[in-house]
Amino acid sequence: MSDTVPETENPVAEAEAETAAEEAAEAETAAEEAAEDVAGLAVEPEDTAGFAVEPEYDPAAPAPLNVPRVPTGNADVDAQLERLGDADHLATDGHLEVYEDVHRGLRDALTALDARPGPPAPPSMPGMRS
Repeated sequence: MSDTVPETENPVAEAEAETAAEEAAEAETAAEEAAEDVAGLAVEPEDTAGFAVEPEYDPAAPAPLNVPRVPTGNADVDAQLERLGDADHLATDGHLEVYEDVHRGLRDALTALDARPGPPAPPSMPGMRS
């Protein structure tokens, strides 16, 4: 007698193994086709005419602060407050120019208030000291 056991053929096991291999190959092919389809959907800049495309998020990009600006009733001051809104669309290094411009404009508006003619000063009398 021999110590080896003859291999017996198991048609069910072989069929299951073939089916599993075919399914794996089909899944791999489907995944490759899906990847190609997705790659084909990528929109190039020249293909965006007429369509709104959202830009990628960039934490360093300008972001509006959306600070409400309440009108003061003084046209010069209100114009300077609206100018502050320009900083919303600039990178941080551009804010300084806007802030300095607004500061200069507000200072000029205050100076103009002081320069307005008021009632005439009372005449000074000789010999009277204040």
